[in-house]
Amino acid sequence: MTLKILILLLIPALSLSHSLNKVFESVNPTVVVIHITGDKPKKNNNPNPLDKSFNKKNIGSGVVISDDGKIMTASHLVHSADTITVKFLNGNLIPARVLSSVPHADVALIQLEQIPEKLQVATLGNSDQVLVGDEVFVIGAPYGYSHTISKGIVSARYNPGDLDTEMGMSELIQTDAAINTGNSGGPMFNEQGEVIAIVSHIISHSGGNEGLGFAVTSNMSKKLLLENKPVWSGLDGIIISKLAEILNVPQPAGYLVQHVAKNSIADRVGIIGGSVPTTINDTHFLLGGDIIIEMLGIKIESNTDTFKNIRKKLSLLKPDDEIVIKVLRRGKVITLSTRLNEKY
Repeated sequence: MTLKILILLLIPALSLSHSLNKVFESVNPTVVVIHITGDKPKKNNNPNPLDKSFNKKNIGSGVVISDDGKIMTASHLVHSADTITVKFLNGNLIPARVLSSVPHADVALIQLEQIPEKLQVATLGNSDQVLVGDEVFVIGAPYGYSHTISKGIVSARYNPGDLDTEMGMSELIQTDAAINTGNSGGPMFNEQGEVIAIVSHIISHSGGNEGLGFAVTSNMSKKLLLENKPVWSGLDGIIISKLAEILNVPQPAGYLVQHVAKNSIADRVGIIGGSVPTTINDTHFLLGGDIIIEMLGIKIESNTDTFKNIRKKLSLLKPDDEIVIKVLRRGKVITLSTRLNEKY
């Protein structure tokens, strides 16, 4: 092979690398690192290892989507957080709060408490135009190494209902781009630098990247967070059915509360989280907290429709509407209530 032919073959690769470098430089300031505090019970049956702790920190990623300081990220990162601090590329640290969170789709919207100067905003792309085989890249903070880029392709696409998993009703993009702990909530970009998905989880036997990463499409994220405008409950818990009778729940199923995030609706209502570590059938959880048996007049059942109906009813509430929740606490059923306010 002559030197001339070799140079001609290298030109496309060099051009592509140079192009990606320019796009990365333009969008990198829109990506943030998110530090959270909050006691989250560790469940070793969780198939998504992106939310586990390392170096005693809970770190994830996010992307700025508006001039007024709104950031898209992953629900599992911030949903039960007590405090949230956002770190920008220039090192600025700004507190934030949750505006809305959709656990079943693993997307959330947080709001900066202060707007930094020269805030750069990412462009949300049309994920319907993303095709299998398209090149994509992810920016995040894997294992705390912030603003790290990894590149891959769209390996597959899944419409709601295609997968029989906890996130089976979400629209997902699968990628082989490297995704690890700390990438949660970070943006997936197309070659034009548009956000086409929010990183959610991986499937892994080792706990690290194995080329099976999943992200929620930008169109679904926009619909759930910007159009439907769900509220933030701040509840972290598990559905119990087999344990319901053992715990003297006066109905076939209930929601065993694990953690309640500070300043959330659940916190204002007065719901109590668990405090006694327990393990049953290799599942770790906390006992001693409230067991929710009814919310907004809807009884807790062990099917997905229950929470779908509750989420829908919550999203329709107005600021002065009352939220009524019945819980089992120390063997007695009590009623708790509060009113939704403008903040949420």
